[in-house]
Amino acid sequence: MTQLFINIKELVQVREASIKKVSGKEMNILPTIKNAFLIIKDDIIFDYGKMSDLTECSFDKKVDCSDKMILPTWCDSHTHIVYAGNREQEFVDRIKGLSYEEIANNGGGILNSAKKLQESSEEELYQQSAKRLEEVIVLGTGAIEIKSGYGLTVDAELKMLRVIKKLKENYNIPIKATFLGAHAIPAEFKNNKEGYIHLIIDEMLPKIAAENLADFVDVFCEIGYFSVDDTDRILSAGKKYGLIAKTHVNQFNSIEGIKVSVKYNALSVDHLEVLSDNDLEILKNANTIPVALPSCSYFLSIPYTPARKIIDANLPLALATDYNPGSTPSGNMNFVIATACIKMKMTPEEAINAATINGAFAMNLSNEVGSITKGKKANFFITKKIPSYSFIPYSFGNNQIESVYLKGQKAS
Repeated sequence: MTQLFINIKELVQVREASIKKVSGKEMNILPTIKNAFLIIKDDIIFDYGKMSDLTECSFDKKVDCSDKMILPTWCDSHTHIVYAGNREQEFVDRIKGLSYEEIANNGGGILNSAKKLQESSEEELYQQSAKRLEEVIVLGTGAIEIKSGYGLTVDAELKMLRVIKKLKENYNIPIKATFLGAHAIPAEFKNNKEGYIHLIIDEMLPKIAAENLADFVDVFCEIGYFSVDDTDRILSAGKKYGLIAKTHVNQFNSIEGIKVSVKYNALSVDHLEVLSDNDLEILKNANTIPVALPSCSYFLSIPYTPARKIIDANLPLALATDYNPGSTPSGNMNFVIATACIKMKMTPEEAINAATINGAFAMNLSNEVGSITKGKKANFFITKKIPSYSFIPYSFGNNQIESVYLKGQKAS
C-alpha cells in the first residue's frame, strides 16, 4: 500500500541514514522541509521532498496536511509502565512533607509497587500495562523501552518481562525490554543485600537469558540501593549473557556510577540530576548517551538534569518520561519536551532532537526510528494546525497531535 501525504506545512527531523545521534551545538539544528510531501510504502518511509518537486505517482491513499506538520514519533527510552495499581497515597504523603527516602523507609516506594505486582496475575498486569501503552501511543510515542524491577523475586521479575514480551507481540511499536532486578533491596533481604545480589546473578539472569526476555540490564546505583561495586558485579554478570548496560545514576548523589557504567560501555546513563565536572569528563570520552527525565524532577521537586552543562560540553542528550507509579506517573512525552524547554532551558530544536533521534539511539533503534529517513519505519505523527513546531512545548497543557502512524498504519 502506498500513501501520499501532501501540502505538509513542515516536515520535521529530516535526516540522512548515516546520522545516528546529535551532540553539542548540533542539537540546536533541526532539519526540516517546508511545504513538503511524504510517501509511505507499506511500513517504510519511501520518499519525501518539496511539493514543487513532487512528480506524478500512483498511490492508494492521499492525505492533505495543509497547515499541519509531520514529525517522527517520540522515542521514550526510559519507562517502567509495567506495574500494578498506583501510589497516589504516597503523592499525598509528599505533599504533607515526607521525603522520597522517608516514604521508602516506611515501606513505600519501590517495595510498595513490588508487593502489589507480586499479588497480581500476569493477565491483570498485562491489561493494566496495555492500557498505559495505548495512552502514550495516542500522545505520539512510537518507540519505547520498558523495565522490570517491580518484581524483586525470580517469579515476579520473569512475570514482568513476559508481559513486556507480550506487549511486543501484540502492539505495532518497537519495544525494548530491560532487566532491572537491581531496583531495590526486597524486605526479606533487608539485612542480606549480598544474598539478593546472588539471587539476581545466579538465578534471575540465567532464566531471563534462557527465555530471551531482555535486551538490556540496568542497576539503580545510588546510596541506600546498590553501590558502585554492586553495580560492577551485576553489569559484569549481565554482559556474560549478552545484555547491554543501561543504568540509573546520579539521581541524588554522584558516587562514581557513571564511571562504572562507562567501564561496561553502557548505552545510556539516566537521571543525572546531580552531575560533577569529573562525571562530565568521563562522558566526553565515552559513547554512552546521557538521558534526562524532567518529569521526575517536576513530580518530586528535585533538581533538573543540567542540560545546558551537558550540551555545552559537546555531549548528546536524550529525553525520556521515566513513566512509573511513584516518581513519574505520566508517559506524556509532549510534557517532557515542554518541561525541558521551560525548566532546563533547552531550545525546542534541542528538545525535539533529544526526544527523537537521540532517544532512538538510547534504545539501539537508530536504524529503525527517530527521524524522517528513507528506509526507516513509517512511525510519525501529524499535528493539528499549529504555527510552528515550537508551539508544541509552548502550549504545554494541550495535545497538539491529530493522528499517529505506526509502521504506516494509523494508530489514532
